[in-house]
Amino acid sequence: MSIGELRPENPVPSRLQFTVDQSLTLVADAWGNPGDPPVVLLHGGGQTRHAWAGTAATLADAGWYAVAVDQRGHGESDWDPKGNYDRVRYADDVIELAAALPSPPVLVGASLGGMSSLMGIHRAESEIARALVLVDIATRMEPEGLERIFAFMQAAPDGFASLEEAADAVASYNPHRPRPTDLTGLKKNLREGKDGRWRWHWDPRFLEMKVPAEPPQQWNEIDAAAESLTVPTLLVRGRMSDILSEEGAQVFLDQVPHAKFADISNAGHMVAGDRNDLFTDAVLEFLTEIRESD
Repeated sequence: MSIGELRPENPVPSRLQFTVDQSLTLVADAWGNPGDPPVVLLHGGGQTRHAWAGTAATLADAGWYAVAVDQRGHGESDWDPKGNYDRVRYADDVIELAAALPSPPVLVGASLGGMSSLMGIHRAESEIARALVLVDIATRMEPEGLERIFAFMQAAPDGFASLEEAADAVASYNPHRPRPTDLTGLKKNLREGKDGRWRWHWDPRFLEMKVPAEPPQQWNEIDAAAESLTVPTLLVRGRMSDILSEEGAQVFLDQVPHAKFADISNAGHMVAGDRNDLFTDAVLEFLTEIRESD
């Protein structure tokens, strides 16, 4: 039996709330014993905390306190009244989340969540993380892949007439992933408006944060964040990713020589959703090594 198969039956998370930026409420689900070492899971742009449910339940069963958070402007967390979705603000949210826990957590971040975690570690005045897992994000991103993501997120400003229509849109974006027959899970990423239409569960103003592919000043800061990393680090790439190329991954591994690397087969940018079994195995193996080395 692989590590990723050691899943508890019918895991039920507890609901948490965190206050960041003085008054913004972030909603989270937590699995496991609060006395166990914490792992904070941060989703990608346009996603919600529910992307981590399978992984979080498995981590809890292995003795970790897994906390999956809806980042600002996403899921059930507050939308910023000023539309502040700057990546620096996301990084500062990570710093505040980590400070709210009894000990520095392992930060697991996909795409936006990974960049927020990397920059949060860099910006913090003290150690906020026990370790870092970056999921299909590093210091170099492919511009074509970024454009495809933003095109998908902008494609249905008026929402969808049905869950089936939304599922068709997802299937078109991720043709390598089988289209689910049960669309219940999709409801967690959509909200039904008074007009009966389904819209993605994030603030449309989030798209104003769109970042050009090659802004030199920004890359300087991101490079500095990577090169200053001292905590145990794992970079996870989806082998079919159009965001993080093999070359981009190698740039990061050269910048962070102590980092470990996992290349997940049959997975694209949405690694945890595409191959949750292999992804969870890789993360849990890394966490086991951390625990044994302490």
